[in-house]
Amino acid sequence: MTSAEAAAAVALSSSSSLETDSASVPETAGTAAAAEVAAAAAARMGPGARVSKAALATKLLSLSGVFAVHKPKGPTSAELLNRLKEKLLAEAGMPSPEWTKRKKQTLKIGHGGTLDSAARGVLVIGIGRGTKMLTSMLSGSKRYIAIGELGKATDTLDSTGKVTEEKPYDQITQEDIEGILQKFTGNIMQVPPLYSALKKDGQRLSTLVKRGEVVEAKPARPVTVYSLSLQNFQPPFFTLDVECGGGFYIRSLVSDIGKELSSCANVLELTRTKQGPFTLEEHALPEDRWTIDDIAQSLEHCSSLLPAELALKKPKPEESGERGLSCEYITLNETKGGDGEIKTC
Repeated sequence: MTSAEAAAAVALSSSSSLETDSASVPETAGTAAAAEVAAAAAARMGPGARVSKAALATKLLSLSGVFAVHKPKGPTSAELLNRLKEKLLAEAGMPSPEWTKRKKQTLKIGHGGTLDSAARGVLVIGIGRGTKMLTSMLSGSKRYIAIGELGKATDTLDSTGKVTEEKPYDQITQEDIEGILQKFTGNIMQVPPLYSALKKDGQRLSTLVKRGEVVEAKPARPVTVYSLSLQNFQPPFFTLDVECGGGFYIRSLVSDIGKELSSCANVLELTRTKQGPFTLEEHALPEDRWTIDDIAQSLEHCSSLLPAELALKKPKPEESGERGLSCEYITLNETKGGDGEIKTC
């Protein structure tokens, strides 16, 4: 599993239409107008709700920066982003018929460093101008705790796949594993798994494989492993602590370790404990804290963790499509009847 598997953008369904804003939109555009129309929308709910919804809508559109959420096992990174987005829009009373009367009411939100559905841990989110910082986050270091299972190989290289091979592992000792880890540390070459978000002719390799098409493996490419250690060994299971750079696949690492030991292996459990300066324990918001106020507080806290120059860097489309960057530009406008579209950058 890698933080570099791209997450597909998802369409947002609502009573009013959302359409792609492909032009560059100033982050401050429409904030004053946003408060005006939000107040009108909240007026129907009574005096108390009027102030609350108007203030929340304005605050939501003013949020800008990078924070982290805790992704559980189950949903894809794209599905989790969509869930977060819908919770924020619902809390602010957006979109509503009043919002569609104004153009350029834009909420920009995205994630960088995709986690597979079977994995859990830190998922970095950019909102407002923070979406420009996600590419820099992708190239930074990431830390994982991975539990591998010896003796079984699968087509996906993890426990969600179909078993393709079984080999003995009884002869493997803790010293054997520790003795080969140095081969996978430093600047190494790694072949990405077929089940990945890397693309061929504009389509994900995983999508092509699931269709039954013959797909050739991508060539080995340079990756970096900063540290790699064995934390526990209870055959057939072994636990690794891995710190790596961008573009690295934990699934490929575990599979390669199995082969090096003259057996085979797959990933049983995977947790991302850190991405850049964000840790799972200190910074990742659980779903019950996905509120506008909690995110605003997190943005303020996390701003001190990032170098100021990151905010000036813009993501490169040719890099982000393959390395797991997903940004969604949600524009509330007066067009009605069309399907909502989300722009992936």
